[in-house]
Amino acid sequence: MAETRPMTSEPVEAWITGIGLATSLGEGPDAHWNALNNKRINVDETGFAPNIVHPLAPVSYDAQIPKKGDQRQMEAWQRIGTYAAGLALDSAGVKGNKDILSRMDMIVAAGGGERDLAVDSGILNSEGYGAASPGLLNEKLLNDLRPTLFLAQLSNLLAGNIAIVHGVTGSSRTFMGEEAAGVDAARIALARIASGQSDIALIGAAHNGERKDLLLLYEFDDFNLKNKFETVWAREANSGFALGSAGAFLVIESRAHAEARGAKPLARLKSVVADQARRKTPGEVTTSLQKLWSQLGARSDAAIITGATGAEPVTSEERTFLKDHADVAIRGTGTLFGHTLETQFPLGLGLAALAISRGAMFPPNDSTGLEIEKSGKPTQIVVIGAGHWRGEGMALVEAI
Repeated sequence: MAETRPMTSEPVEAWITGIGLATSLGEGPDAHWNALNNKRINVDETGFAPNIVHPLAPVSYDAQIPKKGDQRQMEAWQRIGTYAAGLALDSAGVKGNKDILSRMDMIVAAGGGERDLAVDSGILNSEGYGAASPGLLNEKLLNDLRPTLFLAQLSNLLAGNIAIVHGVTGSSRTFMGEEAAGVDAARIALARIASGQSDIALIGAAHNGERKDLLLLYEFDDFNLKNKFETVWAREANSGFALGSAGAFLVIESRAHAEARGAKPLARLKSVVADQARRKTPGEVTTSLQKLWSQLGARSDAAIITGATGAEPVTSEERTFLKDHADVAIRGTGTLFGHTLETQFPLGLGLAALAISRGAMFPPNDSTGLEIEKSGKPTQIVVIGAGHWRGEGMALVEAI
């Protein structure tokens, strides 16, 4: 029989106790802190030209996924995510703890799996040259696609692989919906902990930006940044996002659970709010962000980490909102890591917890002057996510 936890009358305090980051800047807290403070950016302007991507830094998957068979049956985005999840569990000090892992909730934000490029290219070429028969698609489905491809494309297989490799076997949820899925992963995890339905959760996402099929997909609506890298705030005349490869996972748990096992908190996750503006008329994203800020409970001097994409018109509308916060430290992760879709919001949460735990805000990396230097310890950081197409969200991360 499933365990039932008593509902509490007061919201339970939620602590972030583990961070797992594997991105274009490296892996782990120390590597990221050093890269951020040295203003390092890792971009590839030639491998997918004219499109620009932020490639994953070299990692040794064996360190978190020891079985080669497990690695082989995963696609790149699943390996990245499973690896980052292991880093988060290590960071929280629960790796290998079967008692905790067996009841740890898992909430993953995920996109679709990767395509078989050879098959896709053959179909597109046949269509382009007028050689596609009426039954071509059925023929390709029957004869060309390997059966395991469909399994590898299942979005909830990232959670499945984390369960297999790391033994996280409590409840499992997978959300789809690009950037908004990352917001909801954090929102639902916090709601479950605050209500007493959950003691500890692993949340996060992974994204492989080095995919020609994704670049083709986003090219259909001219979302890709092309030809020359610019910081995310300097792209109004050449709008677009540079896809990034990244995995970002966090361990979030109730204060009582963390204290009972002697865990040291990195930061407190105070609140997460979400919205979905219709985006039919100009200014709706600005209005949505203003509404979310009023719901969040943040102080006016709270620092900001935003996943602004560089795509228009949403980035300009977010910039309009940020003008009301011009005297605080604003940092755009799109410049530093590229755009990682589902992963962008968990990545922002991880960086916020990292900055609070280190007692400083990492320096600006911006050519426009929107991001300013700020000394002193950040005690509140607001994480913002405004999707390139749909969905807005905010989270408040605080010092303890």
